[in-house]
Amino acid sequence: MKSKIKITIMIERTQEKKVLQVAPATTLKDIMLKAGVNPVEVVPAVNNTIVTEDYKVKNNDKIELLSVVSGG
Repeated sequence: MKSKIKITIMIERTQEKKVLQVAPATTLKDIMLKAGVNPVEVVPAVNNTIVTEDYKVKNNDKIELLSVVSGG
């Protein structure tokens, strides 16, 4: 049985903060889809660094899903 890792996720749009336990090598895209967040509508940051949705989370990562704002 594989152990789980702990991550913290903050969804800027809803101000929702969660501590989750996920399998090692889970991608941000997997986490976003499980959280009901459209990957096209956010910019993911891990430990204050912008990353791509294929980033594989590590133990104690702090993830922020920042809202994309557009307009004219």
